[in-house]
Amino acid sequence: MALSSSSDKYVLGMDLGTTSIKVVLVDTQSKKVTDSYTLPTKADSSNTVEHAKEQEPERIIDTVNQCIAALPRDKLRNVTKIGVSGQMHGVMFWKARTGCSWGRRDAVHVFWPRETSRLITWQDGRCSGNFLSSLPQPGSHLSVATGFGCATIFWHVRHRSEFLAEFTAAGTIHDYVVAMLCGLDKCLMSTQNAASWGYFNTSSHQWNLDILKDSGFPVHLLPDPVKSGCCAGLTCSEWHGIPSQTPVGVALGDFQCSVYSCMADRTSAVLNISTSAQLTFAMPDGFEPPATPDPYSPVSYFPYFDGTYLAVAASLNGGNVMATFVEMLTAWMKELGTDVDDDSALYSRLIKAALDQESSDLKVSPTIFGERHNTGCLGQVCNISASNISAGHVTRALCRGIMDNLASMLPPEALLQSGVKQIMGSGSALSRNEVLRQEAVRAFPLPVLFGKDVDSAVGAAMIMIDRS
Repeated sequence: MALSSSSDKYVLGMDLGTTSIKVVLVDTQSKKVTDSYTLPTKADSSNTVEHAKEQEPERIIDTVNQCIAALPRDKLRNVTKIGVSGQMHGVMFWKARTGCSWGRRDAVHVFWPRETSRLITWQDGRCSGNFLSSLPQPGSHLSVATGFGCATIFWHVRHRSEFLAEFTAAGTIHDYVVAMLCGLDKCLMSTQNAASWGYFNTSSHQWNLDILKDSGFPVHLLPDPVKSGCCAGLTCSEWHGIPSQTPVGVALGDFQCSVYSCMADRTSAVLNISTSAQLTFAMPDGFEPPATPDPYSPVSYFPYFDGTYLAVAASLNGGNVMATFVEMLTAWMKELGTDVDDDSALYSRLIKAALDQESSDLKVSPTIFGERHNTGCLGQVCNISASNISAGHVTRALCRGIMDNLASMLPPEALLQSGVKQIMGSGSALSRNEVLRQEAVRAFPLPVLFGKDVDSAVGAAMIMIDRS
């Protein structure tokens, strides 16, 4: 590989996902990705609390460091900006002035977490329907669901208030990374991430402070909301060779960054399937969402950039459904005395079997994780016969069910009526699963385009080039 010229400049883009970390270097002139690296975090922590879903920040940050260390050192020295995105809704806590330690590890300068909580992810299920109904109505167009930051904090107020007393700041995992990189005393949060927590008014750009205070919510933990796409600060130290005083963008939603990386224009919709799944298109300029949320609507309006909104069908059931299916088969085989050493090999065999099975009359409703607009809607399998229970049939029906579920939330007719002319496919689950891609083409009567390098890390970098 040729060394970069001293005149070449790059933006580092990072995406902190639920299952993996990805980093990219984007050339500031050509806007092309020159280098990228990704690793699984393997950060899930065991927990005795029922329905809890938590991860270890130390493992996440260690994975970030491994990914960046894999990028060319000469290019890192020429990074001029850093863009950060990550999984929305989740929350972690830390002590503002002592949330990390800086030092040298493996010949580079890095930071590592100190005096933090675990990350409580968007998949956390502690907030039951009864618990959520006991919370005050938000002054927002977005409903509050389990796994949302403010709902999770409310749960801790009522069940573990002493735990919250240990900390002075809160944010998403990517908010935390930005705060540590910039040495911020107060966490800054983009309007995108704030909206994902609940109890945030996207029109006034303010938290529902009066509503929260009246309900005993620890409002001192709330981050300061800032405009999505702005600069959060400058790096307080050299980091992996990236110079000190390098501008860092405020952490953004992974979904919005993914859309930004691939939405060609307003006639394009974006289909993203990673751990979860989303189908979205841009609303016209001047659109204002309803004043109050409709908890039963499958479509929400997420803040994008410059006061605009995305219409989003955000499903909780995407690549995680296929992952659960593989885990189930692996567990069955282990119970039957046959261990599977490589889940990825099993995944590939299932995809091949489904490709050989072009259609199936087996019907799978894959909503095993429920949906935010219908929490009681769980998975079902029907129309089972002796002739459609092969691995190919089941995998084909499962992939079709994932896509049909999305199409039921945001029907193709609604896309056509909104002027959408094509769909851009993105996301790790879609990129590695040809069957899902086939089912996307079948489900939507529009051109569905695949193959472009579209992801949140790229979007985070592009935003720093275009907007900061």
